[in-house]
Amino acid sequence: MRTLDLIELVVAYRTGVVASEISASLSIPESSLSYLLGTLVERGYLVRQGRLYFPGAGLDRLRQAQDEQSLVDRAAPLVKALRNQLNETASLFMLTGWEVEAVVTETSRQTLRYALDVGTRTPLHCVAAGKALLATMPGDQLTRYFDEAERERFTQNTLCERKELERELAKIKKQGYARTCNEYTVGISAIGMVVPMDGRAAYSISVSVPTPRFDKHVERKIIDLLAKSVQTLSQER
Repeated sequence: MRTLDLIELVVAYRTGVVASEISASLSIPESSLSYLLGTLVERGYLVRQGRLYFPGAGLDRLRQAQDEQSLVDRAAPLVKALRNQLNETASLFMLTGWEVEAVVTETSRQTLRYALDVGTRTPLHCVAAGKALLATMPGDQLTRYFDEAERERFTQNTLCERKELERELAKIKKQGYARTCNEYTVGISAIGMVVPMDGRAAYSISVSVPTPRFDKHVERKIIDLLAKSVQTLSQER
C-alpha cells in the first residue's frame, strides 16, 4: 500500500517532488522510503533528477495495451518468475545471425550458479536455446546454417558434425524442447524452448543449471514451467 501511495503522490507532482516531502506526506520513515525509492527507480517506475523524483517509463509500459508491448517487455516478468520458482538462471534469447543473444536474463541466487550478461552471444549448436531454434527452422534456412556456420567444439560433448546435429534436431522437434549437458560449459546443463511469433521462430527461453543439481525431478519441473511461459508468450495478442 505504501508503494502505491508513493507512486500516486509522485504522479500528482508535475514538477517533481523531493524525498523529504514524500516522507512527510505519507508518514514513511526516511530509512524505509530510501529503499522504496531506490527500488522504484531501479525498476523504471520512477526517475530521479537531482533531488527530485518524477514518474518513469515503467509506468507508461503498464498503461500500454498488451498488443503494443514488445515480446521482450512481456517476457521479462515471466523470466523473473522462472528464476524465482526454480532458483536457477533463466534467460530469453533472440536469434542473431547464427548465434543467440541474451536479451533478458535473471541469475540464480544460489552460490553455485550459471550467469551471463544481457548482450552475450553464443553459437546455436552448443546451447539449449540455440538448438531449440535450429530445430524449428525451415529447411532452406537450416541448409544455409549448415553451409555457413562455423561449429566450434567447446567440450568433448559438443555436437559439431552435421549428421549428428540433424539427428539431435529431429529428436528436439519431436519432444518440443532442447536439452544440453556440458556442451558449451563443462558443469552446466540446460533446457530450452522456442517462442513462436508470427509464424516464425526468433526467440527462445532456457533455464541453465549446474549439472550436479540437474536430476530428473528438476528437469521435469523446468520443462513444465517453460511450457507454461512459452504458451503465455505465444498467445495471440
